[in-house]
Amino acid sequence: MGTHLHITVWVLGIILFFVAFALAGNRDKGAKIVHMIVRLFYVLIIATGVELYVRTGMKIPGYQGEYFGKMLLGILVIGFMEMVLVRKKKGKSITGVLIGFIVVAIVTILLGLRLPIGFHIF
Repeated sequence: MGTHLHITVWVLGIILFFVAFALAGNRDKGAKIVHMIVRLFYVLIIATGVELYVRTGMKIPGYQGEYFGKMLLGILVIGFMEMVLVRKKKGKSITGVLIGFIVVAIVTILLGLRLPIGFHIF
């Protein structure tokens, strides 16, 4: 159940991120509310990821380091998401941060698909 919950929270978080991205820069109350909901999802993503790591990732021989690396990459993805939203809201350039977000997100997803827990595409 933990893997599915984590993936569901991530998917909802990414969808809300894109909604917040579309609204960022607007000075209305709705943009602030969506951004705060995205921040709540950051916490849920981290909580479900840590729970998954402690419950299973630490116990799989030979993969502890890769799971820890994936957890750090996931935190970087969240950091990039927040930087993109804040920089767009302030009217600053987001190109580099957006590219960083995309690259780190793809690497994190690919690493997650490669590891034993979760979906086995590769």
